Amino acid sequence: MEIKGKLVEKFETANVTASFRKREFVMEYAENPQYPEYIKFELIQDKCDQLDAFNLGQELNIAFNLKGRKWTDPQGGVKYFNSLQAWKISAVHEISTSATGAPPVADDGSLDNVQEPEWLKNSSGAEGDDLPF
Repeated sequence: MEIKGKLVEKFETANVTASFRKREFVMEYAENPQYPEYIKFELIQDKCDQLDAFNLGQELNIAFNLKGRKWTDPQGGVKYFNSLQAWKISAVHEISTSATGAPPVADDGSLDNVQEPEWLKNSSGAEGDDLPF
């Protein structure tokens, strides 16, 4: 699963046991900007260090797994827990647009070497053309 949101809180890495560590962070998810949701994710083991590269307020893409657990307490009561376990974090890269709203065009001549695709070269209406238009 993936989600895009703004990083609003990040916590220090916690060493749960000698061989297990975990780090939590909170994202503001604003599918409806009037009512944003604050969603807590966790990173485990070697994934904990990914969060160091990002700052509060930054827009991020989060790839995560939805995890669920069943636990029976010593008195026999059953409890269920859910967690959102992030495994990949990346920055949202916004493309700037010009005054016309069009994306910027490279002016270094990099499009000069673009060639017409073969399928387009042969679509001039010649015999044997099986396209319906």
